[in-house]
Amino acid sequence: MHKVVIIGSGPAGHTAAIYAARANLSPVCVEGLVKGGVAGGQLMITTDVENYPGFPEGIEGPKMMELFKKQSERFGTEIISEDVETVDLSQRPFKLSTDSQEILAESVIIATGASARWLGIDSEQALQNRGVSACATCDGFFFRNQDVAVVGGGDTAMEEANYLAGLCSSVTVIHRRDELRASKIMAKRALDNPKIKFEWNSHVVEVKDVDKGEVTGIVLEDTRNGDQRELKVQGLFIAIGHTPNTEIFQGQLQLDENGYIVTKPGTTQTSVEGVFAAGDVQDHVYRQAVTAAGTGCMAAIEAERWLAAQEG
Repeated sequence: MHKVVIIGSGPAGHTAAIYAARANLSPVCVEGLVKGGVAGGQLMITTDVENYPGFPEGIEGPKMMELFKKQSERFGTEIISEDVETVDLSQRPFKLSTDSQEILAESVIIATGASARWLGIDSEQALQNRGVSACATCDGFFFRNQDVAVVGGGDTAMEEANYLAGLCSSVTVIHRRDELRASKIMAKRALDNPKIKFEWNSHVVEVKDVDKGEVTGIVLEDTRNGDQRELKVQGLFIAIGHTPNTEIFQGQLQLDENGYIVTKPGTTQTSVEGVFAAGDVQDHVYRQAVTAAGTGCMAAIEAERWLAAQEG
């Protein structure tokens, strides 16, 4: 029986572990996510992190997560390097099953994060972090005064395009249809921006140039007639949404229409007492390492107070 078990090992999970360990709760952190998620979260596929306070020279994503892990271990967090297969949150103690064991928990902090949706073409995967990104706020800085493209037609894509327009020479939005799915206000902002152009009824079939190890352009295909053309850009931002890693919690916790865990406003409390959620698994707005770490801290403090109230 453990006082607190943390599922997930990104910034939210490890920050929760640090705070819980320092509160003498002897936390267990199950590193693996669900459905083959990456231990360490999305920062494991991020080359340079330049916007996290305290790292004036920037730091590589995997190195940063290594430091997070060392810090949580230093205070006595037990790390289990396995995936969580199933959870039972219907009664206390809560039960979690991994490949090799069953874990009982008085409280649970869910920090399983979210995964960016990708186009699924080989050249896109080959050039990830070499000009292909799923986060303009994270990587836009590297493309100052260059030409970039954004794939998507929703609010996220419009936000990314407007953000990039403040940094880049030009931004081309690529959308499969001939009208945007974005809200009217977000769409108008992008359509009125002189730096943003639109390629309608188009989708990306290839990102160039894998041999050079950098993005030099993209091949677009017309969704109506199949005609192909090349667009010269130095960066490609995929903004077709994220999928929260919440599959194993379906039917057990309140989720919103997109699958994110619903938390009580201003807290990390979920619909099940004693279960808390932190980081991108409950945040589809900010999706930054620093905000994930902040909610990890909140979750640990709330879990500690909740456990104390149970004993009292």
